[in-house]
Amino acid sequence: MTDHVALRVAPSNADQLTAWDGDEGAYWAANADHYDRAVAGYHRPLLDAAAIDDGDRVLDLGCGTGQTTRDAARAARSGSALGVDLSRRMLEVARQRVETEGVANASFEQADAQVHPFEQGAFDVAISRTGAMFFGDPAAAFGNVARALRPGASITLLTWQPAEANEWLPAFAGALAAGREMPLPPADAPGPFALSDPDRVRDLLGGAGFVDVQLDPLTAAMWFGVDADDACRFILGQLGWMLEGVDADVRVRAEAALRETVTAHETSEGVLLGSAAWLIRAERA
Repeated sequence: MTDHVALRVAPSNADQLTAWDGDEGAYWAANADHYDRAVAGYHRPLLDAAAIDDGDRVLDLGCGTGQTTRDAARAARSGSALGVDLSRRMLEVARQRVETEGVANASFEQADAQVHPFEQGAFDVAISRTGAMFFGDPAAAFGNVARALRPGASITLLTWQPAEANEWLPAFAGALAAGREMPLPPADAPGPFALSDPDRVRDLLGGAGFVDVQLDPLTAAMWFGVDADDACRFILGQLGWMLEGVDADVRVRAEAALRETVTAHETSEGVLLGSAAWLIRAERA
């Protein structure tokens, strides 16, 4: 499938389009291997829970550079996997890797899954690895995804648990704040913790037509670089917006605090910090 000439995007996702089809998406595309390795501890549990069978038609929401889509396509074998994302740059990487790895039954489309006109009942399985938390209107998004799934189809999501259960983001944000008041991303707006509240997840999925909603806690070490230098570069590229507009002294203190933080977590396997996620499963009624 090819990108739409005019991409249809929900107004509530306009800011997400600006970010993911702009500098943020470009950075993820340029550092695809780092991002895949960062969440490697969750990759196989997500796919195992999705239980993709030969012949399944899989929809991957917020597929990014396509690792989950490619592996879903391999599991589906005679079926197919479609990855959708707002980022053209990440999808370019995804398509290149499909060609390189010879995964003929994986395809990608630039699309807003909240409003994209998927064929009704076209998919047997939906998955998302840390991508479903960014919908501007998650109720509308999950309703649209539910329509794209056949009755009895499954949805499997990996989302972050609340910030206090995750060592990595508070540690980095606290270092880069350099003494300033910098609140963590809220749990009721698009962002990493938007699906961290189990009650909210159950309400959203139940309201969209899913049943048997289950949330299982998972923990894993997240990898941020081969050493402190690599990790500082990677993290500053992702969270450098926290230093926009600050004076030189604040920047120096913040970068020194970040280096101290990552150095304290340097191991023989790289820079590792703790994380906690939900493995969410439900069935289309």
